[in-house]
Amino acid sequence: MTEKTSLQQLEQHDIFIRRHIGPSQSDQSEMCQVLGVSSVDELIDQTVPGSIRLDKDMNIGDAQTEEETLAYLKQVAGENKVAKSYIGLGYHPVSVPNVILRNVMENPGWYTAYTPYQPEIAQGRLESLLNFQQMTIDLTGLDLASASLLDEATAAAEAMGLAKRVSKAKKANSFFIADDVFPQTIDVVKTRAEMFGFDVIIDKAEKAPELEIFGALFQYTGAEGQVNDIKPLIAGVQANKAVALVAADIMSLLLLEGPGHLGADAVLGSAQRFGVPMGYGGPHAAFFATSDKHKRSLPGRIIGVSKDRRGNKALRMAMQTREQHIRREKANSNICTAQVLLANMAAFYAVYHGPQGLKTIATRINRMADIFAAGLTAKGVSLVNATWFDTITFVAPNKDEILARAKGKLVNFRTDLEGKLSATLNEITSQADLLELFDVVLGEGHGLDVSVIDAQIVAQDSSSIPAEYARKTDVLTHPVFNSYQSETEMLRYIRKLEGKDLSLNHSMISLGSCTMKLNATAEMIPVTWPEFGNLHPFCPADQALGYRKMIGELSDWLIDVTGYDNISMQPNSGAQGEYAGLIAIRKYHESNGDHHRNICLIPSSAHGTNPASAQMASMKVVVVECLPDGNVNMEDLKAKAELHADALSCIMITYPSTHGVYEETIKEVCEIVHQFGGQVYLDGANMNAQVGLTSPGFIGADVSHLNLHKTFCIPHGGGGPGMGPIGVKAHLAPFLPNHVVSKVEFFGDNNVDNVGTENGAVSAAQYGSAGILPISWAYIAMMGKHGLRQATEVAILNANYVMERLSKHYPVLYRGRNNRVAHECIIDIRPLKESSGITEMDIAKRLNDYGFHAPTMSFPVAGTLMIEPTESEAKVELDRFVDAMIAIREEIAKVENGQWTVDDNPLVFAPHTAEDVLDPEWNRAYARDYAAFPCAAVKENKFWPTVTRIDDVYGDRNLICSCPPLDTYRED
Repeated sequence: MTEKTSLQQLEQHDIFIRRHIGPSQSDQSEMCQVLGVSSVDELIDQTVPGSIRLDKDMNIGDAQTEEETLAYLKQVAGENKVAKSYIGLGYHPVSVPNVILRNVMENPGWYTAYTPYQPEIAQGRLESLLNFQQMTIDLTGLDLASASLLDEATAAAEAMGLAKRVSKAKKANSFFIADDVFPQTIDVVKTRAEMFGFDVIIDKAEKAPELEIFGALFQYTGAEGQVNDIKPLIAGVQANKAVALVAADIMSLLLLEGPGHLGADAVLGSAQRFGVPMGYGGPHAAFFATSDKHKRSLPGRIIGVSKDRRGNKALRMAMQTREQHIRREKANSNICTAQVLLANMAAFYAVYHGPQGLKTIATRINRMADIFAAGLTAKGVSLVNATWFDTITFVAPNKDEILARAKGKLVNFRTDLEGKLSATLNEITSQADLLELFDVVLGEGHGLDVSVIDAQIVAQDSSSIPAEYARKTDVLTHPVFNSYQSETEMLRYIRKLEGKDLSLNHSMISLGSCTMKLNATAEMIPVTWPEFGNLHPFCPADQALGYRKMIGELSDWLIDVTGYDNISMQPNSGAQGEYAGLIAIRKYHESNGDHHRNICLIPSSAHGTNPASAQMASMKVVVVECLPDGNVNMEDLKAKAELHADALSCIMITYPSTHGVYEETIKEVCEIVHQFGGQVYLDGANMNAQVGLTSPGFIGADVSHLNLHKTFCIPHGGGGPGMGPIGVKAHLAPFLPNHVVSKVEFFGDNNVDNVGTENGAVSAAQYGSAGILPISWAYIAMMGKHGLRQATEVAILNANYVMERLSKHYPVLYRGRNNRVAHECIIDIRPLKESSGITEMDIAKRLNDYGFHAPTMSFPVAGTLMIEPTESEAKVELDRFVDAMIAIREEIAKVENGQWTVDDNPLVFAPHTAEDVLDPEWNRAYARDYAAFPCAAVKENKFWPTVTRIDDVYGDRNLICSCPPLDTYRED
């Protein structure tokens, strides 16, 4: 008789865990055998120091099924009220074209790709980013644009930094901000200025030319809607050798002349209203443009046009020596990401609508504002301004009465202006919406007719945009913006670009320190729910109760995971988290009267964001040396901590170390730094090797940022978005970032009502990129406390399995206790380079032929490859990757023994395109079929790079960062 199974046993609450974690139980047993251990538990005991192991489970609940998770999250989302938002201030309701929503935003081919450091297998998103740059150049009227920044406010802060670097007013230390700049932008710029020691002057825009300043920031259409007369202000500021910066609304630039044509030195803003949902604050791409003479100081990444080995046009990130992780403490900024997915959406929005479609949308928005203004005027309501693009600000003596009606109809105005209200019209505003607005402001029975008012405006032939500022130059004339206006053509264009990029939906991406793990579909689904996507970040608090609940629960979970007391969700990238954490440390010292504490100790192995962030917080970096085994040199640490005891601010250290091992002395590091009055910043980049086994708070750290786009499954998006919330111990909680427009609610056991109330912001929105937080919430809910710990354990298992198999063919640079590694390992290519002439770059490009993205190259040690397989990769995929690496090692051996020369072998010619292997002139020492199909697995699932090895030097010497004419792509 068959034994019956109870219903309880049939419940499968661990099914998501089994789907997230790649290796099956039998796979794990086989891998343990290779490692010579009886179980995963034994491996963990051998690998993770007992002194830092947690002795109890996390307080997070048990795993939930996908269905339970989505049902609960839908209920939570339902607690949000999606109002009609006319708040403006840089955030607008949009109509996301469905062809872009389904095929880009919801498509893992676009959202699971990594930053395009391997450009040969990233040509699709690079082309889209080049389109974004061209769009920015055209609309702003400047020479050069970046591939996006984090948000408008941080872009303004970066612009201030640029102004200081390039200004000829060298004695000036003051930065001017017009008082009609968006309040959240002023908030973020003031925070950055305080860290840099700049004085900030906030006053009427016309005062700027009279002052001794190094730069000035103006808002083209001011926060209350007026079209500012910026041309004389720009000239006046520049006459005093200062730099003129302009923040602009991207949609308005279809009707307003580009500020670059008016003389501006740099122009910035948000591209959100080009088809990206508000998402309660983000993620959104900021645009930034400047003149060619400032190209070395332009913040962020720039996509440039180069050529490949065959002379074909090929795209790459230009001037990579500008990258902050290379420049370290000499960096201009700590930016290490962009908002690539969102920049791509904005670029596709421009491509899909084309210049005429965009102008029609902009004209319609402006007409809606004209009608609203005319109706109010006809009924005796006083307008504040005589010019506008989309925002009407009016005097409201009966403000409370109007707001009561607005609340009843779920209509949101901007309400923080004394005696006034403001309404910003948008792309989806309808005639019915205008009538509703009249009802709200004037009361029902006003008798206004939208069609009649519109006819009167047409008959008057007047404009709310001053003639001298009306757009006179053409925009978006390149064929790419004029070729894909049908959905069929747009769909095919998106698909063509997608096919040029290698993403996680094709094969594993083994980048060390980047944690390219599964971004489960169930985690991604809530992001595009309108209840999460369509909320304005500054809407009334009672309209965002669902967000508050979700953010509160996620905060509590992350506090538990990290062992901290409080958390801030505001930083919208890992580097922003570092910056916010260092500000908290600096302000903590200042609160104790220790204004002089400015020394930041950083091990030589640290990621470049650490020293770059330290310099942004005006700290002086002192490097702590590492031993030959990769660990921190404790004697050097003690000596430098003691030497700088009076001025010691903190140490920034990553755990497990960037060298991929659990350092045994980490608790002692914390104790030494605390002994000499410093704080411990533990970089959260490698939290994937901590969750459930240890925690920064338990180890002894004071603050950490969490890369939610690494450990907690927010996808990398081809180079962004990211999220970098910071956890802190209770004594640092009063110094977490706040927000001038919408005060932040803090979470944690030690929360008090006035925590951080006077602190400035580091991001434009109070909770950063809140729209993607449901991803991490869903991941934790579906994994539960046991699943999260298993993920950590299997990440360690996978890394050690890969290391063990590769160690027979490549030197492994660093190992920890019992010769184990943490969740990643570094293989040393330098001896092979010496014996064969083959470099880590050659291996990386040859991996493309095998269908893999390369591991991290030359970080943290030059001439190495850092490999992180993550817990999501099954044994079969790990073996396929290892087999490819072994095959490449055999190819190197053929160079070593003289069978192939160093100049004629498949590694130095890699990657191979279809055009390459079909070349009738083929005269190489290896067969063309072997070039493209080096093993059977490749034949089953071939990924074809679309360009061969790109010439980086040519690209930097011939800097082209805009779309070349199509004819250049057709050249022989």
